[in-house]
Amino acid sequence: MPEIFPQQRLLLELLVMSGDIAISEDLEGTILERTLEECEKFGWVKRAIFGAGFQKTTITEEGRARVKRLS
Repeated sequence: MPEIFPQQRLLLELLVMSGDIAISEDLEGTILERTLEECEKFGWVKRAIFGAGFQKTTITEEGRARVKRLS
């Protein structure tokens, strides 16, 4: 199982507390972009086009389980 970094944990916990969030598609070169890509690669989140330059980010059941194991 991959090690979870603090920024990944923060993103997952935010999604658990708030539900789906809209994130701007204009993230090039940011820590948030890298964190989202890492979490999506591990299957912890999924993203979908939301419209008007935003993507909807949703935590998966695997992501929820990962956060629960850390608590």
